[in-house]
Amino acid sequence: MAQLVRAPPAAASPPIIWFNPKLLRKLPRNRMVNSLNNETNTRKLPVLLFDIMDTIVRDPFYHDIPAFFGMSLKELIECKHPTAWVEFENGVINEEELARKFFKDGRPFDLEGLKDCIRRGYSYIEGVEQLLQALRQNNYEMHAFTNYPVWYKIIEDKLKISNYLSWTFCSCMYGKRKPDPDFYLAVLEHLKVDPASCIFIDDRIKNVEAAVGVGITGLHFKNADLLREGLVQLGVDISIDGDVGEDQLEPAEGQTL
Repeated sequence: MAQLVRAPPAAASPPIIWFNPKLLRKLPRNRMVNSLNNETNTRKLPVLLFDIMDTIVRDPFYHDIPAFFGMSLKELIECKHPTAWVEFENGVINEEELARKFFKDGRPFDLEGLKDCIRRGYSYIEGVEQLLQALRQNNYEMHAFTNYPVWYKIIEDKLKISNYLSWTFCSCMYGKRKPDPDFYLAVLEHLKVDPASCIFIDDRIKNVEAAVGVGITGLHFKNADLLREGLVQLGVDISIDGDVGEDQLEPAEGQTL
């Protein structure tokens, strides 16, 4: 059952949907999507904003990267530079600068080997690609909204995510990271839509809460089945007429690489 942002998540496993309470007072939930779709005759709403890592794509940071360095995750966190990765995600430093300061002690490492390692680690979260395909077939506008460096291009090269959504909102392009409210506001300004016309999906609660704080409806990602259930509860059409192969899909409109 959907819950208000002010209520704690249920102990069971229904999809957790986070609403801005002000929105709920103005609009019944079971009418939200239909009303939003009346906002324009040419744009299908709601717009869907997807986090990428551990929402659409498996994040290799927690297992693959420590193994590459021959460390445990705890050891890696203790010896890596505290801000280098964040600076890389924000586009403040490039990958050569990342290599120079990745470790606190400045030790060298095989940067190309690390990139090969993470490339091997990227894969779709189970069931998510099929869900994206269904949403794309139903003509929903979808965008990546992610904290990630320029290495998002490696993900694209391997998984061809642009078949389903546009890489529109990456932290390395904007110099901002979730859950900074300014990043969410920049997204809304770019899309030129009301916050209530968007649904944001992320595996991290703090990022979902930040979206709700600016009026966007949030779904906390746990797995593809619960995400599908949550989207259906919000009135999103996920029906599929026949099978559509990747070769029949054009890159998403507004694709940014």
